[in-house]
Amino acid sequence: MRQVVTQRPADRPTGGPAGRSAAARPAGLRPRWLVAGLAAVLAALVAGVSLGPVSLPPGSVAVELLNLLPGVGLDSGLTEREVAIITELRLPRAVLGLLVGGLLALAGGAYQGVFRNPLADPYLLGVAAGAGFAVTVVITAGGVGGAVTGLPVTIPLAAFVGAIGAVTLTYLLGSAGGRSRSPATLILAGVAVSAFLSAGQTYLLQRNSDSIQQVYAWLLGRLATAGWHDVRLVLPYFLLTAVVVLLHRRELDVLSVGDDEATSLGLHPQRSRYLLIAAASLGTAAAVSASGLIGFVGIIVPHAVRLLAGSSYRVILPLSMLFGGAFLALTDVVARTAAAPEEIPIGVVTALLGGPFFVLVLRSARRVLG
Repeated sequence: MRQVVTQRPADRPTGGPAGRSAAARPAGLRPRWLVAGLAAVLAALVAGVSLGPVSLPPGSVAVELLNLLPGVGLDSGLTEREVAIITELRLPRAVLGLLVGGLLALAGGAYQGVFRNPLADPYLLGVAAGAGFAVTVVITAGGVGGAVTGLPVTIPLAAFVGAIGAVTLTYLLGSAGGRSRSPATLILAGVAVSAFLSAGQTYLLQRNSDSIQQVYAWLLGRLATAGWHDVRLVLPYFLLTAVVVLLHRRELDVLSVGDDEATSLGLHPQRSRYLLIAAASLGTAAAVSASGLIGFVGIIVPHAVRLLAGSSYRVILPLSMLFGGAFLALTDVVARTAAAPEEIPIGVVTALLGGPFFVLVLRSARRVLG
C-alpha cells in the first residue's frame, strides 16, 4: 500500500520569490547553542586550571579567574603559591588548548564545506606531513640544544614553515597542467605531497635512529608550555583564521548547492574556496607548530555539531570553534591526570576517542547509503 504524505499548510512554501528564498534559507545559529558553546569553554577553562597534581577548588579557581578582569578584586582564599600555579602554569596551558582545539575544529569544518565531505581532515593537504618532515629535519640536524624541550622557538618555527610549504606545494601541484583546480585535484595532490614528505621523514629517522624518541614525542602532540609565550604566538593566527572563516561561512552554504548555482547567485566559487582553504591551512599550521600533531579533533567536533545543531555552516563553524576548544582543553586534563604523575601524549587520547567515533560515523553512513 502506498503511503500518502500530506504537507501541512504551515510547512508548504509559498509560490512567490520570498517564500522560495525563505524555504531555501538555512537555519541560523540559535542562542541556546551559542550559550552552550560558551558554557563549555568556561567549564573547560575552570577544569583545566583546577585539576592536576595539586587539586584546587573549582569555586576558588573561578573567583581567581574573575580577579584577572580589570576592576575585580575578590578573595578566592588561595595562597600565593596556588595563585602562581594558576596564572603561570595551568591557565596558559588551558588557554593554549582552547586556541589549538578551536583552530583545528574550525579548520576541519571549513575543509568539510569546501570539499563537500563531512569526513575531511585539517591535515588533508599535507599540513601534517610537511610539519613532521620539517621538525624531523631540525631534530636530526641537532638544532639548538638537540631536544624538543630545548627548542621553544626553533621547532614551532620549523613546523609552521613546513606546514605552509607543504600546502603551497600541494596548491602548485594541483594547479599543474591546467587552470582549473577542483577540490578532488587538490586532495589527490595533497595525498601525493604527504606520501613524498612521509617517505623523506622515514628516511631521516632511519639514518638517525637516536632521534626517533624526540621526533615521536612531538608527533604525538602535547600542550606543555612554559608560560604565555606559545599563547602569544598562536593568538594572532587564531584571530585571523576565525575572522576570515566566520565572515565567509555563509558562502559555504551557497557552495554546497553547486558551482553553477553559486555563480548564478553572484558568488565566485573558486575565489571563495581558495580563500577558505588558505585561512584554514594557516590556522592549522599555527596549531601544529604549537602543539604537534593532534588528530581527530577536526573530524569529531564538526561532525558532532552537524548531528546535533544542524547542517548549515552558519551554525557548524562558530560552534565547532567553541566546542573544539573545550574538547581539547578537557582532553588535555585527561592526558595529564589519567596516569599521573606521568603524562599521556594528548594525541593518543584524541585517537582513543576519535577511533570509535569514526567507526560509528562510518556505520551510520553505510546505513544511509545502503
